[in-house]
Amino acid sequence: MSNPKRDQPEQQAPPVQRLRIRYAKRGRLRFTSHRDFSRAFERALFRARVPMAYSSGFNPHPRISYAGASPTGAASEAEYLEIGLAEVVDPEVVRRELDASMPDGLDLLEVTVSAGGSLADRLEASLWEITVSGVDVETLAAGVERLLAATEIPVERMTKKGLRRFDAREAIVTLEARPTGESANAGETCAILAVVLRHGTPSVRPDDVLAALREVTGLDAGQAALAQRLAQGPLDSRSGTVGDPLSPDRDAAG
Repeated sequence: MSNPKRDQPEQQAPPVQRLRIRYAKRGRLRFTSHRDFSRAFERALFRARVPMAYSSGFNPHPRISYAGASPTGAASEAEYLEIGLAEVVDPEVVRRELDASMPDGLDLLEVTVSAGGSLADRLEASLWEITVSGVDVETLAAGVERLLAATEIPVERMTKKGLRRFDAREAIVTLEARPTGESANAGETCAILAVVLRHGTPSVRPDDVLAALREVTGLDAGQAALAQRLAQGPLDSRSGTVGDPLSPDRDAAG
């Protein structure tokens, strides 16, 4: 007969410190999937000998909370996660050791002690730059004006739950066409869309913005040389700007 006490999984101690981490996906590593990143990150934690806290249960896992991950193929300067530790450590030492253990292109930018509350709740919106090839800035600006004048723009995207149809316009806080001196290819015209997107379910992504632009104007701006997230954090709805989620002085503006 089994012993009920022995059948119970060992209970792990709660974390004594929580750290929040900002990292970047750059260059070819922007094609890293969330699953591939999590594997690389857990290997880096092991190599850097970070004293992780673990979950309780029969299959304990390191306490890592991911929030607001960017789509595969998008570059980003503002990806976030939180880890729970079994010992109190110096955040800058953790950043340095982890960054040295990660592949080039997955770069640890900032590590801070958690200010409490939910990290995910602070990630209300994102600022994106979408480089579009084959379209001049004047044409793109005219398309942006028509898009912003619309009250609703349904788009479709395949998700894990199947084909979803949702309103892309509602998530767009600000949208602007900007010139760029660079071209995706020699002699080819290109321009930049700068857009602040409010997070939701499903989250509207840069490719959905391009689909909305095509829906309203017929402009095929689907040849995005690069979609890059520049910021992610609390949304100031009055100014349309995105704040720093790691700042203890900034709460979500709502």
